[in-house]
Amino acid sequence: MNLASMIDHTLLRADAVESEVAKLIEEAKTYKFASVCVNPTWVAYSAERLAGTEVKVCTVIGFPLGASTPETKAFETRDAIEKGAGEIDMVLNIGALKSGSVELAERDIRAVVEAASGKAIVKVIIETCLLTDEEKVLACEMSVRAGADFVKTSTGFSTGGATPEDVALMRKTVGPDLGVKASGGVRSREDMEAMIQAGATRIGASSGVKIMQGGQSDSSY
Repeated sequence: MNLASMIDHTLLRADAVESEVAKLIEEAKTYKFASVCVNPTWVAYSAERLAGTEVKVCTVIGFPLGASTPETKAFETRDAIEKGAGEIDMVLNIGALKSGSVELAERDIRAVVEAASGKAIVKVIIETCLLTDEEKVLACEMSVRAGADFVKTSTGFSTGGATPEDVALMRKTVGPDLGVKASGGVRSREDMEAMIQAGATRIGASSGVKIMQGGQSDSSY
């Protein structure tokens, strides 16, 4: 199993500076990670420096709260794709889901899926730490209906990150064909292997280098 090809090498801190993004990109090229996952302001910079490589540019939409409107998220998505993003990690409208506004929450996902159609894959961050098991299932079912490519556990910026139990529940709900991304607190190779065993097909981590070297990071993402 090629672990590196399953890792989205991630830097989403608000105070990340250009030199850190440049280092992230060089590490991704060296280890041949699946993507670099950066905030939208760094998409064009990353795309330029990853041109000619197989490393994709992943960015986040409606991040980290998910509380912007479907129209705003669709605009963000189109803008990011125009600047070079090939993967879109959008945050679910968590408040809408928890309010029982399933139609709004699903329309939110669909707006991003339609904006990305044929140009980028879409991962839906459901923020498992804020949901009941029933809500996690509902969020996954909505993501499938809306045409998303992946469901993803966490932003890494809320009250908790990925757990093998949540990954297993998500995998059971979406079936064998949709991607499941575990992110938030995956700090070691052992953590990553546990997520894969539970059903994850992609890992979001800021500690990708440490994982590949067999060490452990104290990063929260």
